[in-house]
Amino acid sequence: MEEDLEKVPRLGLRHLQAALLFIGLAANTILQLNVGVTVVAMTNATSINEDTPYYNWTESEKSYILSSFYWGSTLAQFPAGYLCKRFGSKAVLLLGTLGSALLSAATPHSIYAAGWQAFCLIRLLQGLCQVTWPCIHQHLANWAPEAERTRLGAFAYTGFDCGNVLAMYAAGTIASSPLGWPGISYASSGLALCWCLLWLLLGANRASEARFIGAAEKEYIMGDLQMQLSSKKRERRRAIPWRGIFTSAPFYALLCARCADTWGLATMQAELPAYLSGVLRLEMTSNAVFSALPFLLMWAMCYVYLIVADTLLQYKCLSLTALRKTYNSIALWAPASIMLAVGFVGVEQKSLALLLVTLSVGVSSAATIGSELNTIDLSPNHAGILAGILSTFTNLVALCTPLVVGVLVTDATQRSEWQLVFSLAAVVLFAGNVIYLIWGTAVTQPWNEPAEQQQLQLHDEEEEEQKPFQAARLQIQGAGAEEGVALGLHCKDP
Repeated sequence: MEEDLEKVPRLGLRHLQAALLFIGLAANTILQLNVGVTVVAMTNATSINEDTPYYNWTESEKSYILSSFYWGSTLAQFPAGYLCKRFGSKAVLLLGTLGSALLSAATPHSIYAAGWQAFCLIRLLQGLCQVTWPCIHQHLANWAPEAERTRLGAFAYTGFDCGNVLAMYAAGTIASSPLGWPGISYASSGLALCWCLLWLLLGANRASEARFIGAAEKEYIMGDLQMQLSSKKRERRRAIPWRGIFTSAPFYALLCARCADTWGLATMQAELPAYLSGVLRLEMTSNAVFSALPFLLMWAMCYVYLIVADTLLQYKCLSLTALRKTYNSIALWAPASIMLAVGFVGVEQKSLALLLVTLSVGVSSAATIGSELNTIDLSPNHAGILAGILSTFTNLVALCTPLVVGVLVTDATQRSEWQLVFSLAAVVLFAGNVIYLIWGTAVTQPWNEPAEQQQLQLHDEEEEEQKPFQAARLQIQGAGAEEGVALGLHCKDP
């Protein structure tokens, strides 16, 4: 067995799939999050191109634009999880990204024609195309052996942090260039279209379908028990355990943790440019740099967290459940504490405010290992379905966040109004992690397997338990027979 593992390449097609997921997630994140910088650029004359139009939208209209993406993505997540199981993650992710890219290219001319209402419609349609998370969960479940799941999964998810950085920094830089804010849409679209071509050529739903995979690596992946159980034929026949999922305390604990993390992160992703412009009075170029800096730290910290997690698991310092809860506590409670402090820092302490904002976002990347990968722990066979359900609720949370901020903040220059925003986010983050600490787990749930297979496993376990007793009974019977023979012989003796 060890000789077979030595033949498996250290860098193989499974790593290429993780790299493609990284780039794809980065491209989709840019398409999703560049709107925060775009809206600030569209309502302030930032470009040196005098022909670029600008708009005088109200805070309420801006909040509709920022939230409209999530109107569509909320509806898309659950069907996306089902489609991934039915048709494979490759086709679903390809079509979703392609549709979002084409809509991004059409954004500037749509706004020229119909204003902010057209922008909302475009964003809603892009949200319907946002099927990234269920596809990534299902793809990782099909490609990542259990021993490498945390490493490959965490690497793929850092594409989200890379996309955050590019969405903030590159978007701000483009907005200040002769291209103006329309250039943000065109550049985002071009990147996504390039990824679609790579995914079409190199992506594969599972190792058994890959064209360029070696025999040793294929056997290594397919030989993993969970990979054997997720073959296409059995996936189509396996019923989805709806009752098991919706009566599972660990699943609800994960749902609370993901919704809390989304509330805090969505607050910073959508509103950070407005806070930096309104309260700290930063210009667009500086705004772009300091909007991107927290997410750059978040991206870098992902790899630090990954190395530490790998070491802790390798030397068995922590169980996987303890590791998930420790990391999630860092990801939620540290930002909660920092956000409470941010609300009390004004423009006269600009450096301190920027430091606190950067730290609050940077440390939150621990959630990748803390809870984002927990769906694969709970149910490798239904990871895509779980991700679809979670994404539906987290998108509802992300939808509500800009609307709530739009109610709380009527004047973006008033620090007292932002205090309410940050304090609310801190309370949500604290409560979400408390629930996860109590009921969360990384143990695979019984409903992961069909009822028939559970009964078969139970029968096998009972047989294993009975073997010592059966052996002991045979020994007793054998001893009794020998004793009987000896007594019989003794009786026949005169």
